[in-house]
Amino acid sequence: MTRRTFALAPLAAAALAQPARTRTTYCLFSKHVHWLPVGEAAALAKAHGYDGLDLTVRPGGHVEPERVEQDLPAALEAARAAGSSIPMLTTSIRDTGSPHAERILKTMQSLGLRHYRWGGFRYDLNKSLPPQLAVFKKQVSELAAMNRQYGACAMYHTHSGIGQVGASMWDLAQLLDGEDPEAVSVNYDIGHATVEGGFGGWIHSARLLAPRIRGVALKDFLWQKNARGEWRPAWCPAGEGMVNFPQFLAILAESGFAGPLQVHIEYPLGGADTGQRLLKLPRAQVEAALEKDARALRALAARAGLLTAGS
Repeated sequence: MTRRTFALAPLAAAALAQPARTRTTYCLFSKHVHWLPVGEAAALAKAHGYDGLDLTVRPGGHVEPERVEQDLPAALEAARAAGSSIPMLTTSIRDTGSPHAERILKTMQSLGLRHYRWGGFRYDLNKSLPPQLAVFKKQVSELAAMNRQYGACAMYHTHSGIGQVGASMWDLAQLLDGEDPEAVSVNYDIGHATVEGGFGGWIHSARLLAPRIRGVALKDFLWQKNARGEWRPAWCPAGEGMVNFPQFLAILAESGFAGPLQVHIEYPLGGADTGQRLLKLPRAQVEAALEKDARALRALAARAGLLTAGS
């Protein structure tokens, strides 16, 4: 047994102890194809190497939350008709009091959908952090109870930045401690984790949260100076930046991960990057970028044993 294998053994054991979960699927974040209706977006994703869509069910998304009962079943039907799928949703749910939260979960249950992206806690930097974490902890427990009622699994999306709860990952581990990971879990964004974790911090956070990771967002970045001379992360095509995808995906595979892998195209792409309805670039150029990242990241995930090479 190598030193690396020994270090990862607790993660593998924790993964084996988890209940059976869905297989790993490969999704395009539907924010990047808001310029198409769901059926056409699903067909495009399928044609360019994705298994399905991480569908936006939030204000301005493919499905507006107040119309979830009508539009989510139609979206799922359209995706399936295109030979694609919807393995997860990205929602605006923050806690049980979020608008339309229970309606979304009821509709998901009726359609056999289980995973959704959740999150958005922020610190008030003028106040002490521990009391705020205690409030968030209560909200997490309440959401876990509601998720169990509807057979749903919420995945907290990790962002980087000042004031973001979960940016450092250690606070998120504290919030999820003692909770059922099949009710409240993590959507680990390796791009944001690398922004926060630099050379090695992301390795620690990935290992810390691995037993609770049920979804993963994939994107890449480089540090660049803005017009004021300040260093800021600048998103870029997969493989052209600082994210160590091979090492991260190997850690993920050894942890027993099974869930939706989501590709995020956050670098400038004529409005597709920001979820616009109208493109400012030729459609062929946008599709080429979607396919390039799809194939590059799928090949890396296949090499790690998380996916088949696919098309």
